[in-house]
Amino acid sequence: MINRVFLDHPSSVDETYLEHMAFAGKFSGKLALAAAAAAVHAVIPCLFEKTASRMIADMYAKTHNRGQ
Repeated sequence: MINRVFLDHPSSVDETYLEHMAFAGKFSGKLALAAAAAAVHAVIPCLFEKTASRMIADMYAKTHNRGQ
């Protein structure tokens, strides 16, 4: 049960539990920054015009095909 909950998925992307925690934590922070940029853009459209979409595209490029 412990392996299935904590270790199977990190192993599937060739990471230890702690490496995966660090990657996912950093990814979460970047998503929060992208969300903040999008929220500012919603109120003041001339600011952060492409910031959130660029950040998300960069994150997708880093995660697409992981573990394959």
